Amino acid sequence: MIPWLESAESFPPIEFALREPSGLLCAGGDLTPQRLVLAYLNGIFPWYSPGEPILWWSPDPRMVLFPAEFRISRSLRKTLRNGNYRVRLDTRFKAVIQACARTPRRDQPGTWITPEIQAAYCKLHELGYAHSVETWVDQTLVGGLYGIAIGKMFYGESMFAHATDASKIAIAHLVRFLDENGFGMIDCQMNTPHLASLGAREIPRAEFIERLRRLAATPPLCGRWPADAAVREWR
Repeated sequence: MIPWLESAESFPPIEFALREPSGLLCAGGDLTPQRLVLAYLNGIFPWYSPGEPILWWSPDPRMVLFPAEFRISRSLRKTLRNGNYRVRLDTRFKAVIQACARTPRRDQPGTWITPEIQAAYCKLHELGYAHSVETWVDQTLVGGLYGIAIGKMFYGESMFAHATDASKIAIAHLVRFLDENGFGMIDCQMNTPHLASLGAREIPRAEFIERLRRLAATPPLCGRWPADAAVREWR
């Protein structure tokens, strides 16, 4: 059994999370901005399917990407240098999270990005916590990602691509932007071959929490990110 949260209750200690399914900590609560920010500050995130209660997770080990370890394949580097796209930040957050919810994924029927999740993260965007990185070709949004920034810590949530390499372009520009602005770690949550191919790796949860708390306490880039902050020629 896992604890059930009432709206005013705090999260249980993450050490209480189950080993199977890995990281399941508790259920219930709500998706208010205060609850979500508290969750991220403690290495916890919501993930549940339609029809389920809100489920909260803190896996051990934790998949992370350190900006200095990001790997760019030869083909992606060629695409980045060609520059037949534009990357913008925080101009169409709602469109990005909706596209992440609607884009079919291999071996994953449906989506965990419910209307309730979308509304909650759009509110976090309005408050300056949630951000989008968008890949554009001409006037069409063809890929992107969204996540949460607290201090100098970034928590990746989801991505989508409607054109070849569109999400990878967004990730590459995000990593460079974060690195240039002193962010030390990107939370990738779960281990996937795709993330591993980009340089992400697992670390013990205790190490993740130690790094997170140090980075999250650093003064942040406040509010909405400048739309053109990631736009630069790729060398």
